[in-house]
Amino acid sequence: MWITGTIGKYEYHAKVYDTGSRFGINGGRVSKLEVRNTKTGREVINYQRGWDLKPWWSKKLVNRILAEVTAA
Repeated sequence: MWITGTIGKYEYHAKVYDTGSRFGINGGRVSKLEVRNTKTGREVINYQRGWDLKPWWSKKLVNRILAEVTAA
């Protein structure tokens, strides 16, 4: 299932499964995650069964997004 949402100035798209897997973020249910800055359109986070663009600057934002998409 794909989930889309916005947190502050960031828009995210996440592919979430019913159960966790080794391909998910930290072994969890989210196997794909793309986050873009809505003002610039710039991609700031990308996870596609592994980190392509790691969020070194904001673990808090990633944790907030993961909490929101896994609660859906």
